[in-house]
Order: sequence, then C-alpha cells, then structure tokens
Amino acid sequence: MSLLSIQAPAAVVMIRPHCFHPNPETAADNAFQRAGEVRSRTEAALLATAARDEVSAAVETLEAAGVRVHVFDDRGENQTPDSVFPNNWFSTHPGGHVAVYPMHSVSRRRERRTDVIEMLKATYRVQDVIDYSGLEHDDMFLEGTGAMVLDHIARIAYTARSRRADPVALERFCTHFNFEPMCFDTADAAGRPVYHTNVMMSVATEFVLIGLDLIQDEHRRAQVKERLLESGRAVIALDRSQIDNFAGNALELSGKDGRVLALSERALGCLTGQQRALIERSARLLPLRVGTIEQAGGSVRCMLAGIHLSRR
Repeated sequence: MSLLSIQAPAAVVMIRPHCFHPNPETAADNAFQRAGEVRSRTEAALLATAARDEVSAAVETLEAAGVRVHVFDDRGENQTPDSVFPNNWFSTHPGGHVAVYPMHSVSRRRERRTDVIEMLKATYRVQDVIDYSGLEHDDMFLEGTGAMVLDHIARIAYTARSRRADPVALERFCTHFNFEPMCFDTADAAGRPVYHTNVMMSVATEFVLIGLDLIQDEHRRAQVKERLLESGRAVIALDRSQIDNFAGNALELSGKDGRVLALSERALGCLTGQQRALIERSARLLPLRVGTIEQAGGSVRCMLAGIHLSRR
C-alpha cells in the first residue's frame, strides 16, 4: 500500500438496514439527531425502506467510482436501528490490524458482527483483532472512527472529549496502534460537547475539513491547527452552520481515477466555491443522497468503515 493511499482506503464495509429509525437511546447527546417521533407502522416502514434504498444507491455510486464495497444486510432481528453506521464498532489498519470497540449505547453493542470480521480475515491479510468491547463493563467507551479521526500518515488520533471517547480507552488504543492522542474539548452553539469527532473533522491526504471554532480553548485550537499544517495539508475551516449540515462528516477514498471525497448532498450544498476548489485540487467530490439516514444524527462518513488492509 503506497503512502498516498494510506489515508484514503480503496474499499469499505457498508450495512444496508431494514429497520432503520432514529435511535432514542442515542438522542441525549447527539445534537445532530432528529427526535424519534412516535410513528405509525406504515410511516416506520416507509422510513426504513427509504434508508435501505439510500444505502443501495450509495453503494452503486461508490462502485461506479471504483471503490470496492462489501455490503451486509441488517434484517433487524437484533433491534439495531443505528447499524447503518458501522465505522463506530470496528476499524482496520495497515499491517493487518483490526480493532473492535466498546459502545456507549446498549442497542449499538448489538451491531458487532462476527461475519464482518470473518469476511475481513478471508479477503484481506489480517494479523490480529484487538477487542476493546470488554471495557463496556467498566463504563469506558471509545466509538471507533466516530470518536477518533485518524491521521494514518502522521499517526495522530484527533479526539473530541465526550462520554463516547474515554481517555483510558483512547490511551490503550493509541499504545496498541502507534497513534499519538490529541484531545480537545468542544462546544456547539448550545454549549454541548460534540458527540463524535467525525462530525466536525475529516482528514484527507492533502487537506483537512475542520470546525475549529468548536474547540473551546483558544490555545488548544491553535495547537490542533498547527499540527494539521505541519502535516502539509490545506486546512479548510468550516463554520458552525456547515458542521450542522454534515460538511465535516466526509471520507476520502481511492477510486479508479484517483481520490474522491464521499459526502452527502446536504454537505456539498453548504460548501463555498473556494472550499470546493481546494478539495478538488486533490479529490473529486462525490455526493451521496442520504437525507433519511441523516435524521439519525450521522452522515456519509459514519456509513463507511474504511478497509486499510492488503488484499489476499
């Protein structure tokens, strides 16, 4: 795997949900989530169908761009309304390493699937699987590449502090996977911490999208920006409105004609012309229509579990 592709995986895992709905268990600290109203059975079925169709369409768009997509269906037997967001429960890393994470919400713990891990072992070179899920018994949580935004080249784990990103769990991950933790406190317009770092930040090969204004401490904000600039990337600052519209929840991928930035139509629509031009210097913008799924408080990046492993 070349240096240029380490940050931008050429393959992803996606979950096609069949019983999707905004999860009441996660609404307390997810300001991006629409409250799950009581729906009739018909309304619930229509919502679930719309989410399923959005994933199917996203798969087609990604595959047409040359990204390899491994799709798994979630029939809903385990009552996992957030299963469409697999990047929170596992991650993969160059050298054949896989991590499995402790999840804050009980319903989200049921999303972990042995068939996904077995597929990775059968298709890619997997040396080890480090399972942190036992930390749930000690009320310690680290929700994968939602809680951490990883710079795979400079080996930095950017992490917004929250109850979904425990510092002890983060330290263990960084020790095992050779990352430097870089934590910071955040606050939205209402003073609430950002629930997942990946809604305010995306590290690509040659640029970074980040809501710097959400980092509370001015000194820490300057330190984060300095580290990003040291990596040689262009820092594209997003305002709070753009963060609210999921502009930070994007993932760079390697396609057949170069790198692409997968993001939602809503996210693309709120970027300025100058921001788009900066991105398009090194990655083609690849918008996906996921308006139904965004009601659950996550967007395109949350839907994509990148595969940073070598093929067998």
